[in-house]
Amino acid sequence: MGHNFVYLDNAATSFPKPESVYEAVNRALREECGNPGRSGHRLSLSAGRIVSETRVLCARLFNARSPESIIFTNNATTALNMAIKGMLRRGDHVITSTIEHNSVARPLKHSERSGIEVTKIPTNLHRGLDASNVEKAMRPNTALVVCSHISNVTGTVNDIASIAEFCSDTGIPFLVDAAQSAGVRPIDVQSIPIDFLAFPGHKGLLGPQGTGGLYIRPGLDIDAILHGGTGSESESLIQPESMPEKFESGTLNTPGLAGLAAGIRFILETGTENIKRHETALTNRLIEGISGIAGINIIGPGPSQNRGSVVSLQIENCSSADAALMMDAAFNIAVRGGLHCAPDAHRTAGTLGSGGTVRISPNFLNTEDDIDRCVMALEAVISNCSL
Repeated sequence: MGHNFVYLDNAATSFPKPESVYEAVNRALREECGNPGRSGHRLSLSAGRIVSETRVLCARLFNARSPESIIFTNNATTALNMAIKGMLRRGDHVITSTIEHNSVARPLKHSERSGIEVTKIPTNLHRGLDASNVEKAMRPNTALVVCSHISNVTGTVNDIASIAEFCSDTGIPFLVDAAQSAGVRPIDVQSIPIDFLAFPGHKGLLGPQGTGGLYIRPGLDIDAILHGGTGSESESLIQPESMPEKFESGTLNTPGLAGLAAGIRFILETGTENIKRHETALTNRLIEGISGIAGINIIGPGPSQNRGSVVSLQIENCSSADAALMMDAAFNIAVRGGLHCAPDAHRTAGTLGSGGTVRISPNFLNTEDDIDRCVMALEAVISNCSL
């Protein structure tokens, strides 16, 4: 990739990665790529150490009491499906927001076929999901509350601490989709009583694609939705009940987990507060720059509000797809145009019928110069669309 290329699509996947991530994946593939837990030779044992070390690092990042409460998956979508489908039974009721990604909305929609009731609480794009409205939506059969930490469309932040406290007091399990916050904001699953935390490895955690995980609070029993080889209790045809084996059927992505471990080490060394501070500064610079351009409408929270580093906008006389294409082809800047796999969020924002938004999402490895180039490019796109 050329030096003039600016990548601002980190809400989809982070790029570039820290150099240590590339090195860890390469080393694992070349020197440590046995099947973890399946054999007793040195390559298998080495791969097993990679898995164990990555589990410990995840537990440290999220302050989980036990590394065994971290389940590895191939992405956050799989983790969300595991929690939702493993938790719910016919006749149960679920509460969620109206700004969720399809990784939450589609499993819930599918679950309705099995007799699950779903309540979607209207959610304010500037303030997020209100815990008092969660309380009002509670029913005797409510079995789960699930919401994103940060919206992947608007950067709206849900107050997961308040929601978690209410759920804890009422004994209702709480599932958090941390796709846009893991690695970017401090998340402590003990100080905030989170029951399930789904996270991708390839976004804020700076790891490779094909990695992710699910934190399950110790003592919380749910069904496994996958069954198969675990490298343990091989004499039995019954899936093991021990953690994490119960939920990790099949061969894990060892090279990917090696890269994930390197990404988390980078985050722990840098500090999530420092990462959040830098991303917030870049996001505020972007919003302030865009605010001075006539013909651009920002969807979601302003720079002075609590928000994630995801900025959605609409451009007059230009579709989001065309604007994103121009940014790439003419200005060498990668952003995303469209519905971002979140029709509920766009319906809430009023942008579903118009083809969605242009989404710009910087991360810690971006610079002020990247943001300034993006603003100048948007000015040129506006001028071109006005012709």
